[in-house]
Amino acid sequence: MSADTTTTAAPARPETAGKSPGGGGRHLGLALFVIAAAQLMVVLDATITNIALPSIQTDLAVSDGNLAWIVNAYALAFGGLLLLGGRAGDLFGRRRMFRTGIAVFTVASVLGGLAPGEGLLIGARVLQGVGAAMAAPSALALITTTFPAGRARNTAMGVYAAMGGVGATVGLLLGGTLTDVLDWRWVFFVNIPIGLAVLAGTRTLVEADRSPGRLDVPGAITGTGGLIALVYGITRGGDHGWTDGPALGSFASAAVLLAAFLLVQARTGHPMMPLRLFRDRSRWGSYATMLCIGAGMFATFYFLTLYMQLILGYSPVRTGFAYLPFSFGMALAAGLSSKLVAHLAPRLIAGPGLAVAAAGMVWFSTLEPDSSYAGQLMPAMFVTALGLGMGFVPMTLGAVSGVRHEDTGIASALLNTAQQVGGALGLAVMSTLSTSAATDRLPGAAAALYRGLATHDAALVARAGEALTHGYTRAFAAAAVMFLAGLAVTAFAINARKQQHGEEAGPAHMG
Repeated sequence: MSADTTTTAAPARPETAGKSPGGGGRHLGLALFVIAAAQLMVVLDATITNIALPSIQTDLAVSDGNLAWIVNAYALAFGGLLLLGGRAGDLFGRRRMFRTGIAVFTVASVLGGLAPGEGLLIGARVLQGVGAAMAAPSALALITTTFPAGRARNTAMGVYAAMGGVGATVGLLLGGTLTDVLDWRWVFFVNIPIGLAVLAGTRTLVEADRSPGRLDVPGAITGTGGLIALVYGITRGGDHGWTDGPALGSFASAAVLLAAFLLVQARTGHPMMPLRLFRDRSRWGSYATMLCIGAGMFATFYFLTLYMQLILGYSPVRTGFAYLPFSFGMALAAGLSSKLVAHLAPRLIAGPGLAVAAAGMVWFSTLEPDSSYAGQLMPAMFVTALGLGMGFVPMTLGAVSGVRHEDTGIASALLNTAQQVGGALGLAVMSTLSTSAATDRLPGAAAALYRGLATHDAALVARAGEALTHGYTRAFAAAAVMFLAGLAVTAFAINARKQQHGEEAGPAHMG
C-alpha cells in the first residue's frame, strides 16, 4: 500500500468541472482540439528544426560550434523552466499561464522566422522554450478542470499522450517538407496559425481556482538553476565527452543547487515542488518510467534519422514520410489504452506496452546497411510506436491522479521534466555509445563516409556505412534496455488500481 495516506484529490468543482463557458459539455471537442494542438506545437518544435539545420547553417553562416545550440537552446530553456512554469500555473491561474505561454511561443516563432543571424535565432529558440515551459504543464492540468472524470477525461488524456510521439514525427515530416518545398524559415512560421488558433480557442478551457500561497523564490532559483545546469551538463557531455571541464562543472553545480532545492522544499511553508507528491509510489513510478521512455524515444528518432539519410540516402522529405507508421501506431495505441485504463490496472497496460517497445528496438538493432524499409524499418517503427502508445497514457494519468487540486500544475510539470531530462540524457549517452562502437570498426566513420561520397569511392562508402550502422544498432539496443528499465519500474512501483484513474474525488485508491 502506498505511503501517501493523507494526499487526496480535491473534488472537481461541480459548477465548472467538465463545462465550458459556452454551456454544458458542448465545447469539450473544441477544448480537446485546443489542448492537443498546443501539445503538438510544443513537442513538434523539439524536432522540426533538426532537418532544417543544414539549410539554416548555409543561409545564416552559422558556425559549427553554434549550430547545435539552435536545437539545444530550446531544450535547455524548456527543461529548465518546466517546474517554475507548472507552479506559476497553480498560483496565478492555469488558463492564464497557458495563454501567456502560447502567446510567448508564437511571438518567438515570428522572431525565429525573421532572424537575420544566428544570435537572434538562438535567442528566439530560448524564448520558444520559455513559452513552452509556461504552456505545457498547464495544458495537462487543464484537462483535469475541463473534462469530467471518466471516459471524457481518459479520452483527452489519450489524445494528449499521443501528441508526445506524434508531434515528434510530425516535426520531422514538416521540417523536411517545408525546408525542401518552401524555405527553412517556415519551420518557425508554421507555428503562427497554430498558435493563433489555440489562443482563440482557450475560452473553452475551464479555469481552476488558484492555489493559495506565494511563489517560492528560493526554490524557484535553486530548482530552475539546478535543472538548467543538469540539462546543460548532459548536453555538453554528449558533445564534448564526459570528462569535459565545463560538463563536470555543470554536473557539480546541478548537484549543489538541486540538493539546496530539496532542502528548501522540505522547510518552506509554500514549496514550489511539494515533497508530498513523491509519497505516492505510483506517482514517482510514473515519473521514473517517463524518464526511461524519453531516454529511449528521443534517441531513437535521432539515430533512425541518421540511418535513413546517411546510410539509405533518403531525402529530408522522404525521411519525414518514412516516419508515418510511427505516428499511426502511436495514435492507434493511445486511443486503445485510453479505453483500457477504465478496465485494467495501469501496469497491466504500460508493462506489456514497454515490452513491445523494447522488442521493436531489438528489431532495429538488427539493421544492416542494406535493410529494406518495407521489410524491416516500417514494421519495427509500427511495433515500437504501439508499445510506446500503450505506455504513455497510463503514465500521464498516473502523474496527476490523486493529486491535490493545488498541485496539479507542478505534478504535470514534473512529468514533462522527466521526459525532457530523460531525452537529453538518453541522446547524450547513446551518442557516446554509438560513436565509440562505430570508431571500433572505422575511426572517423562519419567523415570517411562524406569523403567517400565526394570522391566516389564506393569501397570507402561501404566501409563507413557498415561502421556507422554498427554504431546506430548499438544505440538501438541501449534504447531497448531503457524501455526494459521502465518496465521494471512499472512492475515495482505502479500499483494503482483502475478506479484511481476513473474517479476524481476522495483518497487515492491504492493496491
